[in-house]
Amino acid sequence: MNDIEILGNLDKGQNFVKSVEEKKFLFSLVISYTETSEIPGITIAGSNLDFIKFTSPADSEYLHYGTCKCIDSVPMTPDGKPTPAIMTKVALESASIPHIVINAGSKILPDIPFIETGLDHGKNIQNEPALDRYYVLRAVEYGRIIGRTLGALTDCLVIGESIPAGTTTAMAVLKGFDIDAKVSSSIPENPIELKNNVVNAALKRSKSKDAYDVIANLGDPMIPLVAGMLGTASQTCKVLLAGGTQMAAVLALGHTTGYNENNIAIGTTSYIVNDDSANFLDMIKEIADIPILIVNPKLEDSKIQGLRSYSDGFVKEGAGAGGAMISAILKTGLTSKKLLEKTEKEYQRIITLQ
Repeated sequence: MNDIEILGNLDKGQNFVKSVEEKKFLFSLVISYTETSEIPGITIAGSNLDFIKFTSPADSEYLHYGTCKCIDSVPMTPDGKPTPAIMTKVALESASIPHIVINAGSKILPDIPFIETGLDHGKNIQNEPALDRYYVLRAVEYGRIIGRTLGALTDCLVIGESIPAGTTTAMAVLKGFDIDAKVSSSIPENPIELKNNVVNAALKRSKSKDAYDVIANLGDPMIPLVAGMLGTASQTCKVLLAGGTQMAAVLALGHTTGYNENNIAIGTTSYIVNDDSANFLDMIKEIADIPILIVNPKLEDSKIQGLRSYSDGFVKEGAGAGGAMISAILKTGLTSKKLLEKTEKEYQRIITLQ
């Protein structure tokens, strides 16, 4: 597959690709929320602070309906930068890949069928612990149940996430595990100083290196739930973690919760890997010996400025977009160029809904 680049463990990557080509894929989107997202300037998600809590449910409604019910329009910045879920939706529909939404603490419930976990949303880690330790343990156990079920239904389970400010909580978790983490941002001028201040304030609260204490103090509900899913699903099928830094945090927790390393790959966009302000590849190598599958969405070739902005450093990834595109390419042989053409058509459609 010429449109997919394999980094990290090349042999494992080639084996992963060969084992899932033209096979069954199931895409799962875990939606969640952390009050850390309410810190001004930390995320581009949501046109203002009042709307951030609608980002994840709106993404999941858009994937299902092609429009949204919890807000009046498809998530898009005022100057026309669309949610990365536009790439996810196009990829899944183009390859006829089914999807399911899992709620792990979203503040707003989406108006669609979804798996409910009953987990609380995460608190602002700058000011207080993110979660009770009990909820971390429960999230892992619920994830194991969900992963066992979904893994039995497919050849490859793709796990994406939608959580505003998730890179900040993931960065905190990684540093809590003593991993050198420099993370991407949804905006070109990565607010590194702000993120570092937030993370450092959270790290000062606890010196515990117990994995569940680290997540409780520094994380968000998505991380332990997906770690649980990964643990059981990877015993029965291939698992493609669709995302960037957040999935690195999942893998880091996975050292405690367990997983089958031979059945796992990370799938993301080239915009994450090429981000000079982050160290994504080195970070993954420090955590696990798994392949990284990269797709270039080629948005720099788009005729639409709102899509081209992704190649300029905005958004970069989200809602499992990179993993969804990789899955579509592996299942059907679609090209990035063809997916771009379909994405441009979808963009024109949603513009009429704004």
